[in-house]
Amino acid sequence: MNYRHAYHAGNFADVVKHVVLSRLVEYLKQKDKAFRVIDTHAGIGRYDLSSTEAQKTGEWQGGIGRLIDAPLDAKAAALLAPYLDVVRSLNPERGPEGGVKKYPGSPLIARQLMRKQDRLSAVELHQDDAARLKALFAGDFQTRVIELDGWLALGAHLPPKEKRGLLLIDPPFEEQGEFGRLVDGLQKAHKRWPGGIYALWYPVKDRKAVIAFRKALKQSGIPRLLDIDFEIKPASAEPSLDGSGMVVVNPPFTLEGELRIVLPALHRLLVVEKPADWRMEWLAGE
Repeated sequence: MNYRHAYHAGNFADVVKHVVLSRLVEYLKQKDKAFRVIDTHAGIGRYDLSSTEAQKTGEWQGGIGRLIDAPLDAKAAALLAPYLDVVRSLNPERGPEGGVKKYPGSPLIARQLMRKQDRLSAVELHQDDAARLKALFAGDFQTRVIELDGWLALGAHLPPKEKRGLLLIDPPFEEQGEFGRLVDGLQKAHKRWPGGIYALWYPVKDRKAVIAFRKALKQSGIPRLLDIDFEIKPASAEPSLDGSGMVVVNPPFTLEGELRIVLPALHRLLVVEKPADWRMEWLAGE
């Protein structure tokens, strides 16, 4: 595995993904009953934006760097607050000049937003990354770090004993066929846990592959599929990360309305080149 998220931590795609994640967790907290978050490709959990890797690309500057101190209208600010509060908690020494030095990965964001009755299963295949993740959550009885291929977790760890919760699938897309694995993995998982919330991240890079992915999801027979497409620049002549997407299965009834407030605010801050836009589409209804 050559992919290292340290190069991309805090970029625009992370921001959108983590905003959606935070809104899903906040919804689950509306009921007293415990829930579980399962993160299938968890990474190391916390990223140093002053590291050689992060500084080499500087991608975070076009993501969380633009958002952290940006003025926001009251409604968008309220919806973004849970996510941004987690980021700020990792940067307690931020001065008047602002800035961010540490950035939370998906498992840390989920864990920071949880209550005492909720649980996190963080799955990571890479040995070194899994070791760092275990060190991050050492002594935390609410979190279980599992060194395992995340695709295997779609069978072995479903359904969770809590019966309520969220499964985040965020593969690195470093190998051919990842879109197909996403569809196959979702179908397998949904059969075992049809009532769970699923959030699938994907890159908008190979436009033909994205179109085929959406078509396959429409034909999967899985109901209630909401597709979120967030693009920061028009299609490039050479393949590049022009945007990112999230497919949410069984989205809370509140999510679409919340994102119609949040996504325009994020897009104004994060767009790089026009024409580029964001959109939401139901790939499957009830």
